[in-house]
Amino acid sequence: MKKLAFILSEIELRYNPKVPAIKKPKIKCSGDAHNQFLELLDQTQFNIKEEAAVLFLNRSKRVIGGYKLSSGGITGTVVDIRIILGMALKCLASGILIAHTHPSGELSPSKQDIDLTIRLMDAGKLMDIELVDHLIITKDAYLSMSEDDLI
Repeated sequence: MKKLAFILSEIELRYNPKVPAIKKPKIKCSGDAHNQFLELLDQTQFNIKEEAAVLFLNRSKRVIGGYKLSSGGITGTVVDIRIILGMALKCLASGILIAHTHPSGELSPSKQDIDLTIRLMDAGKLMDIELVDHLIITKDAYLSMSEDDLI
């Protein structure tokens, strides 16, 4: 029993925001989300390699925080659903937005992009965490899967 108590004591759940929620950016549309992702992602790499990031939202769709998930290669990057949802739970997020870049400049989502979006949406539902949108970002434009009725 002592061993289990030791293991459980290593897990800590604490959310200590430094900025009041009312002062955090509010996501009203995909353009707002796009602007926030431009701050997280390395724009100098948009034509070179894929990158992925996530934004965590409170109930009012205000940004709790953001995290650059991965930086990959020319044709892909890793997006681990467990990491996203683990972080969302830790910061008490009610919603998440994800984005990744397409160095090819092609805005159309691949089958893998759609599959990932569906899996993340389904996993989030189990914990009442809404996948608000998935953006595909290129150097010159972006696509909102939500606005294009892909999710």
